[in-house]
Amino acid sequence: MTTELDVTALRRLAAEVEAQKAAEEQRLREAEEAKRKALLEELSTEIEPTPEAIERGLERVAAMVRAAAERGRTELMVFRFPNELTTDKGRAINHAEPGWPETLTGRPAQLYRFWKIHLAPKGFRLAAQIIDFPGGMPGDVGFFLAWGDR
Repeated sequence: MTTELDVTALRRLAAEVEAQKAAEEQRLREAEEAKRKALLEELSTEIEPTPEAIERGLERVAAMVRAAAERGRTELMVFRFPNELTTDKGRAINHAEPGWPETLTGRPAQLYRFWKIHLAPKGFRLAAQIIDFPGGMPGDVGFFLAWGDR
């Protein structure tokens, strides 16, 4: 059996494979962007703070911190959100400026108020930190709840 080698056909095949890879990468990027846009839309809207919702929130926090404490932890990331939910794209958080809470919008602002009203009086501390730097720029923000010694 003789195999014919056709350089032009091989180049065309390689180009087709590369085009398929590029198309798949583009599709994945678009899907991620759509997912991020939906998350931004969802988190930019506050939810109704009914007594039941507050109680559920307190129960969730209690379960999370209890599980973390059982693992010997004294701090836990409790929420992650895109920096677009701050008025300055996370700059004040990144620089640990005292007024960083005023930059929060939507659900992050609501969660900050939840901490201030319900958890801070119980001795819990809340810190915000940029947790990734895509392309060297501030990315997502994490809220960290701490209950141990400083």
